[in-house]
Amino acid sequence: MSRKPRIWFPGATYHITARGNRRDSIFYDLDDYQYYMDLISSCKEDFPFVLHAYGLMPNHIHLLLETKEDPPGAIIKFIHSRYAIYFNKRYELSGHVFQGRFYAKLIDTSDYFLKASRYIHLNPVEAEIVNKPENYVWSSYPSYMTEGKDDALLETKRVLSYFQEPQRKKYCSYVESTGNETVHNSTVTH
Repeated sequence: MSRKPRIWFPGATYHITARGNRRDSIFYDLDDYQYYMDLISSCKEDFPFVLHAYGLMPNHIHLLLETKEDPPGAIIKFIHSRYAIYFNKRYELSGHVFQGRFYAKLIDTSDYFLKASRYIHLNPVEAEIVNKPENYVWSSYPSYMTEGKDDALLETKRVLSYFQEPQRKKYCSYVESTGNETVHNSTVTH
């Protein structure tokens, strides 16, 4: 049975998740996380896109990504194929690093867009890795907290545009004052 094609158009925004094969870790140390971030940067040069939020968890990833001229499949293929080669070579492994096809949920409302960003930023808290979202290094949340702590890979304007001044403070209140709602039926688990 063939796979259902993903809906895509320039400007489409997605909550993308991918999990390690057999739910195994895909990041063993800081170098692995940094290599993945470097691949995102390289990919943006070849396949431009807007990254609104991200969270790299030990065994899965979350990206809130807005496409420009290329579908999400081309973007994720660029990042994940290169990461798998790096990972397998570094740890003398073979086979799949990521489990199956990545999950991409089309964001079709402003409410869902904000809930997805909150979900991504609270994921390390829900997984009990940290007790506050700002304490997780491999997340875009710290860039939302403080003016001038911008991340070159990240675009915060769209998320912050939904909040009145002081935008950053109100966004952080939004994230931290509500529980981590389920925003999709993904197979990704903590």
